[in-house]
Amino acid sequence: MNILIIGSGGREYAIGLRLKEDKNVTNIYFSPGNGATQKIGKNIITKDFNELAKFAKDSNISLTIVGPENALSAGVVDIFKELGLNIFGPSKAAARLESSKAYMKEFLAKNSIRTARFINTNSQDEADKFIETLGQTVVVKADGLCAGKGVIIATNHEEAKEAVRDMLSGNSFGEAGKRVVVEEFLDGFELSFFAICDGDSFVSLPVAQDHKRLLDNDKGPNTGGMGAYAPSPLASKELIARVEEEVVKPTLIGMKNENAPFCGVLFVGLMVVNDTPYVLEFNVRFGDPECEVLMPLIDGNLSQILLDAATGKLNQIKLRDEFAVGVVMSSKNYPYSSTPKAKITVENVPVGSYIDYAGVSSENGEIYADGGRVLVAVGKGKSIKEAQIKAYELIENIKFEGSHYRKDIAYQALK
Repeated sequence: MNILIIGSGGREYAIGLRLKEDKNVTNIYFSPGNGATQKIGKNIITKDFNELAKFAKDSNISLTIVGPENALSAGVVDIFKELGLNIFGPSKAAARLESSKAYMKEFLAKNSIRTARFINTNSQDEADKFIETLGQTVVVKADGLCAGKGVIIATNHEEAKEAVRDMLSGNSFGEAGKRVVVEEFLDGFELSFFAICDGDSFVSLPVAQDHKRLLDNDKGPNTGGMGAYAPSPLASKELIARVEEEVVKPTLIGMKNENAPFCGVLFVGLMVVNDTPYVLEFNVRFGDPECEVLMPLIDGNLSQILLDAATGKLNQIKLRDEFAVGVVMSSKNYPYSSTPKAKITVENVPVGSYIDYAGVSSENGEIYADGGRVLVAVGKGKSIKEAQIKAYELIENIKFEGSHYRKDIAYQALK
């Protein structure tokens, strides 16, 4: 099989690295890829999805895998399917589950899937009145895609109203904030639930937990994610069964009823309150950095699993009896501003660990930190503790100027 992976981050690198294990994979291409993906395969530089689809046709690409949400919401899957190409990911219509928070929340309500009480509106007055009915902590979300940053957790009503005002005026998130979702704050713990779907059926992957805050003990600003681990012991068998029955199944049925069957990865952002799962959000692709800890846990031939899902023939999959912990190393000024490039040196990669490169470029064969989240150090083990130790052992061997990382990834599972 020749494989094309769309995207340029640690998620796409992790998928490519895992596919290298499959004996039936001949060539791997990335578009656009990053400075390190060319060590796994070949980078194809084009911003035009029609051009990319023509490349896939001419290069006998057996399967294309879409990493980022912006490509999905732009309709890349529809473009490839028009040429009769196999592509793993949802259509533009199905990708609305992520590209519009308003659509997603209305979908949940229509299909009786449990979520926080909410209103979606473009009216300041309507938002203000709803805010007055909520507790002091209020969640305000921009409707459109904001690269994981369009959520404000306000600590009082005035702050919430101000957040709505900033979004509706276009000051905060431009066009993405011209419609907002205001919802009640749920107090519990978050989990990331992933299901590979083929439109009709699905298989669940290990439940992961992401760490969004920049600093230890969940302090500091929200980021795209500073680390993750899987599987999480916070997800009991009973909870997993409830999510499958109460969330994933009705979502697949509901999307078929919308004439937008869901094929690809359904990522359910959960808040668990008193052992009851609530849907915070849907994403329509692998999470990042969750993908980096899920890839090593999938057993067997991943390329065939994803091809089967893309062609409506999904079967059960096997999972490895292991744990994985991934720790993000970010640049000095992340998430506030860009940071000058810095050369990365890796002294040693201990057994049971590896690096997924993300925000990097290459010069003369050397890899440079060149983005916010630079890489993910992944450790594997027979326990979360063992995996955590290996991830941090690896980090001790990685150096670049201004590097930052959290020192407590997986703390909730270990405390």
